[in-house]
Amino acid sequence: MLWLKRILFSSVGCKLVVALTGLGLVGFLVAHLAGNFLVFVGPEAINDYARQLRKFPLILWILRLGLISIFFIHIAFTIRLTRLNKISNPQKYAVPSRELSSFASRSMILSGLTVLSFVLYHLAHLTFRLTNPLFEQLGEYDVYAMLLISFQNPIIVCFYILSVCLLMVHLSHGISSSFQTFGIKHLKYNKIVENSSIALSIFLALGFSSIPISIFLGLIQ
Repeated sequence: MLWLKRILFSSVGCKLVVALTGLGLVGFLVAHLAGNFLVFVGPEAINDYARQLRKFPLILWILRLGLISIFFIHIAFTIRLTRLNKISNPQKYAVPSRELSSFASRSMILSGLTVLSFVLYHLAHLTFRLTNPLFEQLGEYDVYAMLLISFQNPIIVCFYILSVCLLMVHLSHGISSSFQTFGIKHLKYNKIVENSSIALSIFLALGFSSIPISIFLGLIQ
């Protein structure tokens, strides 16, 4: 087991763990957004979707705990990888690293921790219904009504959109880095991977932001 620990906590091992957990989280975001888009269909569609998920509470909780674990593992190994990189490159470069790296790559930890705070709030808000006493009056989980109540508050809307934008910044660098970790790095494909990563992150950001904006503007009632 010591050899496995040495591999996992090495620079290469950390990169692999960060890449795998990151792509897993991206897959969840795509699936989650597909479910959230049902709010545009109507209350019955998204509420029925929520009821179907809760028919198997044990499986649902295993998935939730697994997702949270993956999230924390992703952050922990990202922090360790950053520390290893600083240890291996202690000297300052002649050209400041800020000029050599993008804003996305420099802000990975900050954006990741901000997204984590948003995820924790999101769970307390819509999963455990701890942030708004009006939710208790709804009885059975009424996702449509909870969304309408929540996104009429401009503070929640702004916090949600800000978090989603930071998530976009995080993903725009993280997805392309994951492909490089797996060895998919070639002058012929680098630009395609980079542009695809940016396109996917923008699509997710716009998709998630469209729901609170539509509710706040009264387009969804």
